[in-house]
Amino acid sequence: MANITASMVKELRDMTGAGMMDCKKALEETGADVAKAVEYLRKKGIAKAEKKASREVNDGLVEAYIHAGGKLGVLVEVNCETDFVAKTDQFKDFVRNLAMHIAATNPSSITREEIPAELVEREMKIYRESAQESGKPDHIVDKIAQGKLEKFYAETVLMEQAYIREPDKSIKDFLTETIGKLGENITIRRFVRFRIGDE
Repeated sequence: MANITASMVKELRDMTGAGMMDCKKALEETGADVAKAVEYLRKKGIAKAEKKASREVNDGLVEAYIHAGGKLGVLVEVNCETDFVAKTDQFKDFVRNLAMHIAATNPSSITREEIPAELVEREMKIYRESAQESGKPDHIVDKIAQGKLEKFYAETVLMEQAYIREPDKSIKDFLTETIGKLGENITIRRFVRFRIGDE
């Protein structure tokens, strides 16, 4: 069995924000391989988050972010289960970072289900026509259009966007990790983005 030192546990804890005992167990389970232990904890966090998804969220925060110069601002409401978690620095940081992300990326909705069906149909029609005009065979046209629609979702749907601070992670991943770390269900309820001159 690999020798697991306190400094290894601390390093893993600093990297993931997971509890000391969880970090020690992850290192034991992965033969003291830090990279594998990080992956182990991520999977565990996702499993924990899925268990918590059905729990009521009746507390939380509304965060206001005003970009330098005062010409762009965001209000976002994020809900959690208890006032205790709503007051933690980790929850506040999550909400603040989320507001800054929204300011930077201008998503149109939180989930793809919130995008009006007629907009999705219009986008698909444009993508199909574009693929047809470029001379692609009919059996490939739908695949190309579907691929472009997925890219549209990744650019415009908040949960599917790449998180600006860690682009290899989506906002959904960022949320799931935060749920795993804080031990409560968290939902992004709503947001509004204001820009001078925008309707």
